[in-house]
Amino acid sequence: MEGNSNQIIYYLMGGTAAAFVIIILFYVILSKKMQTSEYKKIQRLQQGTKEKKFSSEVLFQKLYLTYIKIPFIKRYVLKIRRRLEIINIDDEYNTRKGTAKILTRALAIVVPIMIVTLIITSGNYLLMTILLLFELFMIDTFIDGSVDKIDNKILREQIDFFSEIRHAYHEYNMVEEAIYQVSQDDEKDISRQGEKIYEILISDDPEMGLEKYYDIAPNSFLKEFAGVSYLTKEFGDRKIDGASLYLKNVNNIAQEMQLEILKRDKLNYVFQSLSVISIAPVLLLEPLKSWAISNFSFTESWYEGKAGMIVQILVLIITFVSYILVRNLKDNGSTAANTKNTENPWQEKIYKNKFVKKIVDLFIPKKRTKEYRKTQQLLKDSASPQKMEWLYINRITIAIVTFFASIIIFAQLHTVAINYVYTEPTTDYDIMGRTIGKRRSKSDGNY
Repeated sequence: MEGNSNQIIYYLMGGTAAAFVIIILFYVILSKKMQTSEYKKIQRLQQGTKEKKFSSEVLFQKLYLTYIKIPFIKRYVLKIRRRLEIINIDDEYNTRKGTAKILTRALAIVVPIMIVTLIITSGNYLLMTILLLFELFMIDTFIDGSVDKIDNKILREQIDFFSEIRHAYHEYNMVEEAIYQVSQDDEKDISRQGEKIYEILISDDPEMGLEKYYDIAPNSFLKEFAGVSYLTKEFGDRKIDGASLYLKNVNNIAQEMQLEILKRDKLNYVFQSLSVISIAPVLLLEPLKSWAISNFSFTESWYEGKAGMIVQILVLIITFVSYILVRNLKDNGSTAANTKNTENPWQEKIYKNKFVKKIVDLFIPKKRTKEYRKTQQLLKDSASPQKMEWLYINRITIAIVTFFASIIIFAQLHTVAINYVYTEPTTDYDIMGRTIGKRRSKSDGNY
């Protein structure tokens, strides 16, 4: 038995050694094949396309997919996306990357501030609400500012772009060829616009393509350039006083762009930080109240009463209106225009409901009446994309919101008035906020 067991062990050891030798031979043969030129070429190609362990490109793509799933943040994602889609024509990758990058920066600034606000103002709900509202305004301001920087960058790139177009046109004497050569610089955002214009010019139906491009162009200067380029390609260039009419038009557009850049720089300088300053009264509302009550105690009865609450509400409303007006004045109206969903907005979705449709139709004036024609003309004069139905849905919605908000405010004022009657102090105060009784007792003690 012992001899058989030893023999089995020898067989196992021999088999193991043989398997080890076969593995080594297989490894040597495989390594020789891997050293061939074809494999090295494939390896180099793979190394050129492999991403590092940490890639900001992949990170922003993943962040975009995360943000789009969060209900509240999704609103900001779509807002940024609609503006960047105009700049990044048919470039979904860069649109998602830019959207995630701008929103991540905004959240990285605002979220820590919100956390600190919640910790500091945990006992004062009014101050907490005011500060959180202010921080929401900060997100809007930061997002709009970030997209405006990209838009201004494209406008500045257009100056160099048109300058290179002039040189290329002198060389090739063909509009589409000049635009194609200048648009080969992939590092510039304006190159995508040039490629789009080139595709329109060489397409089978350039007029239709041009009409579609007018709806998505980042600014009016590119619309003018695309139109002039199309006319020159179709009907040829003309010489006026020995100079090319096409190049003269391009020069005129470049001069208009320079004036637009100066105007935007001036607006940015004038309205610098003005959006934040316009909300300053709301931020100072609660600290001023605390300072007044601590130094002049008689003001507490005014702040805790109905009059004080009305004044604070008015300050909030005026500050909000001022902020909106400042934002509208600062807006240059370039990529912000036509970025809203005008095909199927929430008004259209509500109007499709049969019950709501019947109610809204009761308020809309009848067709062919004077009031209907007047309202329709006002919509045309203002170049509004709204339909008559959407306008009256907005009016009804504002009326309903105002009605319920008024009821809530009046109920709160009534509650404040009742509490004030129950808790109204009966002791008289002097001008410095100290009670007369305490001052007299102190004086009597000195005597």
